[in-house]
Amino acid sequence: MTEEPLSTAPSRRRVIVTGAAGGIGRAIVRALAHSGCTVAACDAPGVPVDGVSGAALSASFDVRDSEAVSEGVARVIAELGGCDAVVANAGSVDTINRSEQFSDEEWRKDIETNLDGAFYLSRAAFGSLAASGDGRVVLISSVAAESGVRRQVGYGASKAGLIGMARTLAAEWAGRGIRCNVVMPGFVATPKALAMPARIQESAITRIPLGRFAQPEEIAGVVSFLLSPAAAYLNGALLRVDGGFGLSLW
Repeated sequence: MTEEPLSTAPSRRRVIVTGAAGGIGRAIVRALAHSGCTVAACDAPGVPVDGVSGAALSASFDVRDSEAVSEGVARVIAELGGCDAVVANAGSVDTINRSEQFSDEEWRKDIETNLDGAFYLSRAAFGSLAASGDGRVVLISSVAAESGVRRQVGYGASKAGLIGMARTLAAEWAGRGIRCNVVMPGFVATPKALAMPARIQESAITRIPLGRFAQPEEIAGVVSFLLSPAAAYLNGALLRVDGGFGLSLW
């Protein structure tokens, strides 16, 4: 008898996605909803999330505020009837300055949004994730965590911090049935990336062996896989989704 292969589509999970109004976030919500998940699209107050395609419900809370995250996640979990997975996608990439000129405010914005927010979300959802028996945490980092990015020291540091956090959660929470993994996108064809000067885009593409930016749906597909039964033995993994960015071409 031939065994059936494990599905790469998520089970009917209840999923919280932060940063849901952005290009990658919208693609993640659509992909998960298409696969049968019940998705809560969450973003910062004042950011429109009501129109995110596929979302079963929407919520607003500031990921930099621990209390706001705890309260917001509790409300969402109550509406969903539980939570089986979280995708920490909220991020700040707008702060650009030389490292020696980085202000305290600029540093805090990157660390609080990209790193603190992911921790607050994961911690707030822990009880429900453990109760599900097969909880999944996906943290959206960046290739900048390893390669660094000039004039974005806060971004690079915060995205690198997600890796250490994920591996700690993966080790601590595995006994409670929770897996934690990291997706590290390279350049993605979001509206913000496509608004960069043409010379910068062209320079980036020369370092990508596949010769193009990723589509948001390609990042979403990897997130969808990490929530699927086929990824049940992945824990503490770093998945670079970058088209080979930074590989030697010689």
